[in-house]
Amino acid sequence: MSLSRLSLRDLEYVIAVADLGHFGRAARRCAVSQPALSAQIHKLEQSLGLALFERARGGVFVTPAAAPIIAQARRTVAEGQRLLELSCTAAGDLSGTLKLWSIATLGPYLVPHLVRPIRERFPRVSLVIGEGLTEQIVMRLCDGEIDAAFVSLPLDRDELAVDVLFFEPFVMVHPRGHSIARQRPVTAERLDSRDLLLLDEGHCLRHQVLMLCGAPPSVIHHAASLETIRHLVAAGAGYSILPALATSDRRTFDGLVEYSPFADPAIGRSIALVWRGRDPRAAYFQKLGDLVRESAAIKRSLSGIGVCPVARADRRASTPRRHARRAAQPA
Repeated sequence: MSLSRLSLRDLEYVIAVADLGHFGRAARRCAVSQPALSAQIHKLEQSLGLALFERARGGVFVTPAAAPIIAQARRTVAEGQRLLELSCTAAGDLSGTLKLWSIATLGPYLVPHLVRPIRERFPRVSLVIGEGLTEQIVMRLCDGEIDAAFVSLPLDRDELAVDVLFFEPFVMVHPRGHSIARQRPVTAERLDSRDLLLLDEGHCLRHQVLMLCGAPPSVIHHAASLETIRHLVAAGAGYSILPALATSDRRTFDGLVEYSPFADPAIGRSIALVWRGRDPRAAYFQKLGDLVRESAAIKRSLSGIGVCPVARADRRASTPRRHARRAAQPA
């Protein structure tokens, strides 16, 4: 097979199918039609002389012979992405497509404050925004599928550079008149898990709250998102523990929901911007971190709940394994 017949785009198609186990979803990720994606993968299989996928009623599976080929495809695409990153750095400023993700419990409350400042500070950037669970984000970041992400610390990955942005305390949210409101100041030791509302499995916030409360899973009620939790609290279904930024707009359920801070202001999480440690655009990601700390909109959102962004002088340097250790709960 000639290299002229092998394209990075075809490899991206293969990786998407391997990740998602579905040709339709892979086509949507790659922004192409399913017939076009299927045809290119079929052509690649013919060129390689082997089947990459087994098409079955239960889904699409990687064949044993294809596993090392797909692993190499991931490395090849990652190196191709690195080539683009080097060219962006040589051009003198951050440019091209910037795939910026965040954990689902942070993105809706942080990213809206950043879109305009990022476009103004980096006019040559085409911003692509996404969100997901911590494990998914880290995997896609290490594979070169995304460029940088906002996550909750700690994050024990040597290959990632970490820039601490701010500390976000947790806040108790409960129905007006709930018995927990009579326990002020609220302490972790006095929490009653019987009415506790938590996110579904996979969210780092769920694990952090469980570590805080020590609540047995058998008595916990689940929800898919923080907004669903807020609706359940307003309906009187129970109480929950939310990151402070998710409670900054308190008008929606005014009169139905109350917010109580913890007596210990250290109960919360540290938020950071992370990227691959070998990425040559590190200086620009540091500028992006500064943009977050300097954002007037974010400062206004945080000032009402007693939180201040980390000052530049207090920031942990953006090199692997130098992230703050004060965030006691694992991500």
